[in-house]
Amino acid sequence: MAYMVLSTVALVTMNAIARYMTETFHPFEVAFFRCFFGFIFFVPLFFRYGLEPLKTKIIGWHFLRGIGNATCMLMYFTGLALIPLAKVMALSFTSPLFATVIAFIAFGEAIRTRRITALIIGFAGALIILRPGIIALDLGSMLILGAAAAWAIVLVIIKKMSQTDSSITITLYSTIFLIPVTAIAAFPYWQMPNWEQWLWFAAMGITGSLGQTALAQSFREADMTAVMPLEFLRLVWAAIIGYFIFFEVPDLYVWIGGTIIFSASTYIAYRERNAGKESTETAPPVPHQ
Repeated sequence: MAYMVLSTVALVTMNAIARYMTETFHPFEVAFFRCFFGFIFFVPLFFRYGLEPLKTKIIGWHFLRGIGNATCMLMYFTGLALIPLAKVMALSFTSPLFATVIAFIAFGEAIRTRRITALIIGFAGALIILRPGIIALDLGSMLILGAAAAWAIVLVIIKKMSQTDSSITITLYSTIFLIPVTAIAAFPYWQMPNWEQWLWFAAMGITGSLGQTALAQSFREADMTAVMPLEFLRLVWAAIIGYFIFFEVPDLYVWIGGTIIFSASTYIAYRERNAGKESTETAPPVPHQ
């Protein structure tokens, strides 16, 4: 549980720094530095394991995951610059909902009445936040939902890759492919940071990687049912940071919709874990951020 709390604090801190840096830099350049310094965080692994983590027989899948991850990140950081931090967190909870639908379409995974009901409820939560027809749909929200859908595809790919490769290998290749793709996207908007901005970018990359590592460790140390509810703290921290740093006040619809989405996503995660235990007696792959 402590690892999960640490993960929520680190990931929201990373988002807050990214939001702050997009006031000066293009979101694509911010995304590049997130990837670059995120990779630096994992460099010590090479001193401990050498090149062993890079051994894989599914390099094509790693490349596909890297492209999907880059698409997700570029959309996410652009949306992050446009809408309140708490709204970003609330809408990002939809990733497991999209992942369930994609797994059903791509791999024919079973989806029964309870999960279908949870999906409907979860997407209804997104509609509560967006309120289409009542207020205009904004680009930032659409980008965050698009990023959530892209990340859902990545989650399904990770699930397949985890059958043959370790989490370390999957994470390292993700970062390796992300750096050149985001660098190409950032090149037209490039501006050189000063020394203080370099420190902010480094902090962003480190907190992002720390958050993902702590998230993975939380699922190794405890059952998903014990730690998953604590992920809701991401919305709480985002609201607090958004209020005190960016002077944002999330409306009631963000809290209601975010709670509904999170509850539905958590229920689906529990059902998937129980189904996995019944069929394989093994734990599911660790999800993202």
